[in-house]
Amino acid sequence: MTKKLKAIFVVAILFVVVLLKNLVFSDNSDVVTAVTSEVISAVSKEVVDGREDSNKVDYDQQKIIALAPHVVEVLFDLGVGERIVATTEHSDFPAAALDIPRIGNYARLKIEQILAYQPDIIIAWRTGNPSDDLQRLEKLGLNIVYSDPVNLADVAKELRLFGKLTGRAAIAEQKAQSFEQSLNALQQKYQNKADIKVFYELWSKPLTTVAKNAWPQQHLSICGARNPFIELVNDYPQINIEQIIVADPDLIIQPMSQGEPNPDAIDWQKFLQVNAAKHQQLLQPNSDILHRMSYRLLTELELLCENIDNSRNYYQQLTVKTPNKVN
Repeated sequence: MTKKLKAIFVVAILFVVVLLKNLVFSDNSDVVTAVTSEVISAVSKEVVDGREDSNKVDYDQQKIIALAPHVVEVLFDLGVGERIVATTEHSDFPAAALDIPRIGNYARLKIEQILAYQPDIIIAWRTGNPSDDLQRLEKLGLNIVYSDPVNLADVAKELRLFGKLTGRAAIAEQKAQSFEQSLNALQQKYQNKADIKVFYELWSKPLTTVAKNAWPQQHLSICGARNPFIELVNDYPQINIEQIIVADPDLIIQPMSQGEPNPDAIDWQKFLQVNAAKHQQLLQPNSDILHRMSYRLLTELELLCENIDNSRNYYQQLTVKTPNKVN
């Protein structure tokens, strides 16, 4: 029996009881009242129980729209990738993600298509999806949960959140603890390393770097690298070549993406007055992994730290051979 029918049943019983009380049991009002209370209590419990049952999620039939590549990766990590009915552009890992239909990108979402999928839940990226489209979806009554990782440690937090949403809390907890332990181990390994000055070329046109609490800046901090531009005005400031020449970094990082290659990356061999260029200290990590808020960034982050440390060791050995400052 549905909740609506049960509610109607309760009202019908009340009507009959009141009618009987007035017509037949006028001298036994206490008895009628007691019977009425028992009946109402029993039927009301059924209505409540029915409501509880209706709130239970049938995870096997759950339909999820994941509005960011890192959300897709985390859901596949939890073993529920087959529940994703639609996603956005650049969701390319694992390989199975390439088969998921696209319903938009960072600039615009296809509202009508999203509605047509009738998703049980939409997992949106608070800072990576168009806010006006998300507001429209909320007003239309869709169930939206926001992914909002700010710090590296938030990857573990989101694993736990997505685990609860998909009925995979146990495996999510295991992965979250593993992520936290690995991240802490990396930080402990590199926090007391010798100083090395690093410039992070996030993008070349316009020339953009990282500062403050930017996602890649947190990577540099974990690896024990010093960013000469960390105190600039915002997380992703635009700078010019002259500032980099003055800063004279020991190492330059140019992240590269298969999904969005950077053909205009600066050719630093044209600027041999910069220490990193002179000594050919240039790294090109995989930004498709490093810049996504998912479990597998640990592998690329560990590799980044190792390569930064190799550069650090290079200069230390060079200093031993030539005691004067390396220029």
